[in-house]
Amino acid sequence: MEAQLIERLEKAVSRLEAISSSSAISSRSIDVSGEDAALDPSIVALDDLIATSVGKVSASAEKIGDKVLEATNVLRDAFSALRELLVKVKFTQKPDMAGLGEFLKPLNEGIMKANALTEGRRSEFFNHQKSVSDSLVALAWIAYTGKDCGMSMPIAHVEESWQMAEFYCNKVLIEYKNKDANHVEWAKALKELYLPGLRDYVKCHYPLGPVWGTSANATVSVAPKASPRTAPAAPTPPPASLFTSDTAKPSSSQPKTGMSAVFSEISSGSLTSGLRKVTDDMKAKNRADRSGVVPVIEKEQRAKSAFSKTGPPKLELQMGRKWVVENQIGKKDLIIDDCDSKQSVYVFGCKDSVLQIQGKVNNITVDKCTKIGLLFMDVVAACEIVNCNSVEVQCQGSAPTISVDNTSGCQLYLSKDSLETSITTAKSSEINVMVPASDTNGDWGEHALPQQYIHTFKDGQFMTSPVTHSGG
Repeated sequence: MEAQLIERLEKAVSRLEAISSSSAISSRSIDVSGEDAALDPSIVALDDLIATSVGKVSASAEKIGDKVLEATNVLRDAFSALRELLVKVKFTQKPDMAGLGEFLKPLNEGIMKANALTEGRRSEFFNHQKSVSDSLVALAWIAYTGKDCGMSMPIAHVEESWQMAEFYCNKVLIEYKNKDANHVEWAKALKELYLPGLRDYVKCHYPLGPVWGTSANATVSVAPKASPRTAPAAPTPPPASLFTSDTAKPSSSQPKTGMSAVFSEISSGSLTSGLRKVTDDMKAKNRADRSGVVPVIEKEQRAKSAFSKTGPPKLELQMGRKWVVENQIGKKDLIIDDCDSKQSVYVFGCKDSVLQIQGKVNNITVDKCTKIGLLFMDVVAACEIVNCNSVEVQCQGSAPTISVDNTSGCQLYLSKDSLETSITTAKSSEINVMVPASDTNGDWGEHALPQQYIHTFKDGQFMTSPVTHSGG
């Protein structure tokens, strides 16, 4: 009897020691931002990347000005959010899709903040801001959960995301190549941050995505330290007891829920039992207050509401440097004739209108316009068509560069002086270029720019060629 009591006491002590040990592990796993994170090789490598590569971008931004520095600070905050999430991943069980969205919320907020900088009227540093906002999509590699998650593997995702941002980063390089070395330095530092910086980091530490904590070391759901304004998290409910006095009921006696309940009610006819019968006088075709004719007053109200959403129309010269044409609807006689080569033209939010620029200007940008015609003489830098639908552009003089980005339906007419124009396209479709005939009486030649490409791997690299179509 005495031996049995001693044995029972030893078992009780062993259980208490196990509980104490698990409590120590839980308390240690909560403080993931301390010593454990500082010793983790992947976190140390990320700290080095932020200190060197992100620091280099920030140093260049400080030499440029507030607008670029603001976008760069958003970039730094997003990388800091990525670091915090990678620390938490090691102590958190892999969540479901809804839980993953909540877990990645700090990173998503940083990306949305960068996108907000590019909305509205375009600033002088739009290409810098757009480079940052598009590049931050690369940080979403942390959301990779397997081959069936609907996204590329982490290394490929980083490379593909940078390709979107490189379009605008190259614009910065071209615009400031011979003007300001600080902008060129900033653009090069941004590219080095992702290629090879972030790509090589992911390749070394997370080639198959983040490694989530297991049930053994993820005993606690890790969250940021609570601030005075943050309410404490509700305790998790205790697991159901394995020993219960209630016997299991057969499934047929359980009330049906979800879609099973819906189909059950449809088959029984109870779903429609409480509905009223529709009489002839209630039908729309027999009602006198319903008519297919839209009153004039209603049309005017709709026009006013559309005007209030888009804002007042503008055609004005701002600060003596920039012509602004905004929210012009149905205007076929818009003309800018008093301009010079140091001024730029920015066209935004216009619809079903025609603009003529009778003179030489530095730059032309058409942004978020629909069914608009643009006729211009000469451009010093470039003519840019961005986020537009059904646009016709005619160059009567010369233009070194014409770029079309995220546009559906663009007809370009080139003069004999602009046949050497460099045309750049990205994420666009239905782009046709009309070129004049060699003789005066000849017809214009129409050339469709390809929007589909074939990529083949050969000799250690991918070869890209446009798709050609042949028809009988």
